[in-house]
Amino acid sequence: MHAMPVPTPVVSVHPITVPTPGRGDDLQVRVSAPTTGHELPVIVFSHGFGGSATLYGPLVDFWASRGFVVIQPTHLDSRRLNLPPDDPRTPLIWRVRVDDLKRSLDQLDLLESSVPGLAGRLDRTRIAVAGHSWGAQTASTLLGARVLDADGNPGENLFDPRITAGVLLAVTGRGGTDLSPFAAEHFPFMSPSFADMNTPTLVVAGDNDDSPLSVRGPDWFTDAYHLSPGSKSLLTLFGAEHTLGGISDYEAKETTDESPERVALIQHLTWAYLRDALGLKDSVWPAPVESNLGRLESTP
Repeated sequence: MHAMPVPTPVVSVHPITVPTPGRGDDLQVRVSAPTTGHELPVIVFSHGFGGSATLYGPLVDFWASRGFVVIQPTHLDSRRLNLPPDDPRTPLIWRVRVDDLKRSLDQLDLLESSVPGLAGRLDRTRIAVAGHSWGAQTASTLLGARVLDADGNPGENLFDPRITAGVLLAVTGRGGTDLSPFAAEHFPFMSPSFADMNTPTLVVAGDNDDSPLSVRGPDWFTDAYHLSPGSKSLLTLFGAEHTLGGISDYEAKETTDESPERVALIQHLTWAYLRDALGLKDSVWPAPVESNLGRLESTP
């Protein structure tokens, strides 16, 4: 499908503790990097609800073995931390998630020095953000999306100029009347505005991803593409549900639509997209998509 490089061995270090005053728990981060190569671009990745830094192996291993350094923080909602529902941090976890990604980038020196052999091999001018599900909404805020308040006014602009490309996998769509009553009650922050999301982004959505969080149906997960300005691409995966064929882990129990072919397509396309969007012209983009698996469309 692409002029893919031969995969190289990967070294992963976890946990790397990033001191985080005021968070309640220091940030734990996993870093995965190829054992060879220099001027390596960086992806900071945000997991879905309840996940952790050690998930998403099908994507992380693929990216890291083909030239990316992948940084994965564990957010406060992780099942590993098991925060009680009445924890005072719970209402603002969405905001702490954003800070987790920014702090991971603030602490690149610490992360780089914590991985044997990685020192001096990062290209800090080429940084992307990616995320799945709630993690995709978290990632979108660094790309320029904003959270609307109860009156529909855009909240704080959390855009991060260090990030020049993004991949949003099964990303939250519009809030307001598009949310189910359950989501409106429990996740009021799930009300993004994509009007200021100018950073080049690939949105990946499953056309069978029927979420209990929205009354709209699977097209809810395409809002980030349709409602944002600038250069965007949308990969619609036919028959895919919320884990998009199984990106969250190898043989994950929560995968309801297991499809190695679908996962392979996501691996290849996200790799090619990010290499191209970060100015590394060693990939084929836009890439061909087999007509039985999905459809790729783009805006200029």
